[in-house]
This record gives sequence, C-alpha cells and structure tokens, in this order.
Amino acid sequence: MQYRILPVTPFQQNCTLLWCPETRKAALVDPGGEVDRLLKAVESEGLTLEKILLTHGHIDHAGGTAELARRAGVPIEGPQAEERFWLEALPQQSRMFGFPQVEQFEPNRWLEDGDTVTVGVQTLSVLHTPGHTPGHIVFFHQGANLALVGDVLFAGSIGRTDFPRGDFNTLIRSIRTKLWPLGDDVNFIPGHGPMSSIGRERRTNPFVAEGL
Repeated sequence: MQYRILPVTPFQQNCTLLWCPETRKAALVDPGGEVDRLLKAVESEGLTLEKILLTHGHIDHAGGTAELARRAGVPIEGPQAEERFWLEALPQQSRMFGFPQVEQFEPNRWLEDGDTVTVGVQTLSVLHTPGHTPGHIVFFHQGANLALVGDVLFAGSIGRTDFPRGDFNTLIRSIRTKLWPLGDDVNFIPGHGPMSSIGRERRTNPFVAEGL
C-alpha cells in the first residue's frame, strides 16, 4: 500500500491519497476540500480513483466529499452510522467555520467495527473508535503496518471531545483498546500534523501513555 498526504482546508487536515501498487487504483481518505487539487494529485500519480473513505463527519474531513464523489463518479464508504447527524449538519458546519457552502450526502456504505474495505487488491480493516465523535472509524492496513486514525490520536495529543456527543473517557478507551493492540511498530497518519507510531505514543503521549 502506498500513500501521499495532502493537507487541505484552513485547518490543514491530512487528506490521504491511498493506492494499490498492483492495480494503481486509489482512494481518497477524508477529502475535506480543495477538490481540484485532490483530483490533480490523483492524475499526477497516474492513478484511477475508485472510492472515497471517511473516518468521520467533521467539515474539515468531509467537506469536499459530495463534490468529489459527483465529479469523479465514485462511491463513499464510511464512517459508522452514528455519524449521520454530523453529515446532515455539513451545511451548518460550513457556515460556522467559514467554509464554502457544501452539500449533504449519505455514504453508499456505512461501516461497522470488523468490516473491511478494499483499495484495488489491498484490504483494510475497519475499527470503530468513538469518543471524538460517536461514529468515528479508523482504517488499518496490516501488510503496510499503517493506520489512518483521523482525529482519534495525534503525535503528542488526542482528539477533542468538546463537540456534540464527544466523550473523553470513550476516546481514551478507544485508543487503549483499539489502537494499542495494533502493535508498537504500526505507523499512523493522523487527521492533522505529522505521522507517528503507536509505540511512540504509547510510551510518551501525555494523555494516554502507559505509566505516566
């Protein structure tokens, strides 16, 4: 599995272009905006976009989804169904945070814990990781030791829990019971900021490190 991180929107959200090296088929994970730029990135890598994957429904992660799906003619997979209210509120979110007006949409496929998604011939596992939002999910590719964790975990920090239906204790439980077991050698792409590893955060992250 190969990838390219494309920070988008004023929030510098990490949209990830993820692709299968065998088939050159690709997914865009969390296309928050700047759709023209995202499509150009797909083209510049010589890829065929086959789907959109979403970790959760916040505007900086999902704001470009409806436009991208329409223009590229691709389906939307994820997040988990508890995220419906956030997706329905995308037009309101765009006004609140000063984004261009965006469209509501419903994913072609809601995802649940234990599901899998494919990109070309590559398979990623789906982990339901509520706390930042109730329907947040993480995508994990075992062969590449790579997780796309959205706004659950960051290098040195964790996701906010002060949004509607966020919950701090639930988020901590998601990190410790869903992410830690992936293994210390797993690298992850967070929703914002630099990549890190599960092992590094388990040892040093001031919010969730073991023994601190």
